[in-house]
Amino acid sequence: MFLARVLGSVTSTIKHSDYNSAKLMVVQPITPDGKDDGASALAVDATGVGRGETVLVIRQGVAAGLVLNVELPAVRSVIVGVVDDIDMKG
Repeated sequence: MFLARVLGSVTSTIKHSDYNSAKLMVVQPITPDGKDDGASALAVDATGVGRGETVLVIRQGVAAGLVLNVELPAVRSVIVGVVDDIDMKG
């Protein structure tokens, strides 16, 4: 699981059936203090997020299948939560 910032959405009229009712988002992995941390990626949105939001993303096929209720999904990354606050002070 990693933190990411939502950069935008992707429109695709032709896609694998595992994605038929799914919204695809472009996410940028970030550090807890909000700095970019690696290359951007596509993720299926399971939460209804918008551009600029900080989110939790899982990047593992089996877990993605459980979230989307799909056996053996053609999905790797899924947005599973919206981050309200990050407290690094303990």
